[in-house]
Amino acid sequence: MAYQIVAIRENETVTCERISVLIAIAKARVWTSEGWQVVITDEEGKTLEPAVFDKLLAA
Repeated sequence: MAYQIVAIRENETVTCERISVLIAIAKARVWTSEGWQVVITDEEGKTLEPAVFDKLLAA
């Protein structure tokens, strides 16, 4: 399953895709710590917000 990561800060938007949810969450955490607004979307279109990252890793 692929995960698309979209990070937005001021006038910049960065998009990347990762196969592993673990790697997608790690990348999103780094960007969030640098002030980016980050959303991860899975292949089914389900949006994962930073608040649920820890919950996903615990599952």
